[in-house]
Amino acid sequence: MKFDICVPILGFEDVKQVTLEKIDDIFMKMSSVDEKNISFTLIDPFVLREYDFEVPDTVQELLEIDKNSNLIIQNIVLIQTPIENSVVNFVGPMIFNTDNKKAAQVIISNSNEYGVCEKISNFLKK
Repeated sequence: MKFDICVPILGFEDVKQVTLEKIDDIFMKMSSVDEKNISFTLIDPFVLREYDFEVPDTVQELLEIDKNSNLIIQNIVLIQTPIENSVVNFVGPMIFNTDNKKAAQVIISNSNEYGVCEKISNFLKK
């Protein structure tokens, strides 16, 4: 699926369009349409933890989100070897509206609950 970026991805403000591909039930790949060398591995945060945040009204308007919208919420993950050393950015979730193919990154600024660089191993069952 191809999405238009409505709110820039921090550090990648020139990325205006991305494709989203499912890797498996947990991971997805987001790639820039114009910059072939820019891609991100994404993870479904809900498989790791309880995850809840408010989408700002301005972002809801840009993405045309309403109570019936079909959304995909993903977080950027930096894959490491072994996989348990990989880190997830829970502060900057990506929101994809599959109804109109618009996407945005939201920055959760007032939460002490989520980190920018949390190890996946903290959430794996031991």
